Amino acid sequence: MITAILIDDDKHLRKGLKALLERYTDDIAIIGEAESVKTGIVSIEKLKPQVIFLDIHLSDGTGFDILERIAINNSKTNAHIVFITAHEQYAVKAFKFSALDFILKPVDPEELQHTINKIKQVASKSNSFEHIDLLLENIRKKVDNFKRIALSTSDGIHLFEVSDIIRCEAKVNYTEFFIKNHKPILISRTLKEYEELLTEHGFERVHQSHLINLSYLKSYIKSDGGYVIMADNTNIPIAQSKKDKLQELIKAL
Repeated sequence: MITAILIDDDKHLRKGLKALLERYTDDIAIIGEAESVKTGIVSIEKLKPQVIFLDIHLSDGTGFDILERIAINNSKTNAHIVFITAHEQYAVKAFKFSALDFILKPVDPEELQHTINKIKQVASKSNSFEHIDLLLENIRKKVDNFKRIALSTSDGIHLFEVSDIIRCEAKVNYTEFFIKNHKPILISRTLKEYEELLTEHGFERVHQSHLINLSYLKSYIKSDGGYVIMADNTNIPIAQSKKDKLQELIKAL
């Protein structure tokens, strides 16, 4: 049984989320609830849950304050964090770059089921606090141009500089990352999700299956249907619909 606590200042949301969890899984047991930063910290340190459902906005602060306080107390939790939030673009983007799970309000049952499945996969593993540190770093700086990204794999969470990513390749519902001076990494998220995150960092979707970092583009070859040669010496095909835009981007480099 996976142990969890709910931290939200809205008792109706806590009640509703608890009911949904009971309906969709019998593997997660809610062992505690809290409604503030103060009571949330006490609950985490006392109950040591495997999962924390954590609201961003609380009556006496934020969910980020809880994580900051835990870090300061040198009692970094190994719990799997699932943030509960309204659709705040900056926060959602920060969660994605930090490989942290989140549920949007109002809670969608299908989205919750997806999160439950993710929890079952990772709850038995030893979680690192590094990706939470990355989130807190970005929240503190209030930056919108994130320099690092956390990638969650079957063996753990790994942090990389965005500028070291050479290219990404779609593998059905997975994405394979090719990173400078590192072996390829397979992530259980779609290429479309990473396209949305990385386009503003100089990445371009040049083909249905390929997202490239233009900084690592060596050559654009027009023959044989058109393809690019990347810094890792791979040949990446260019979709017909992408050729004009790619040529414009290359001229602007």
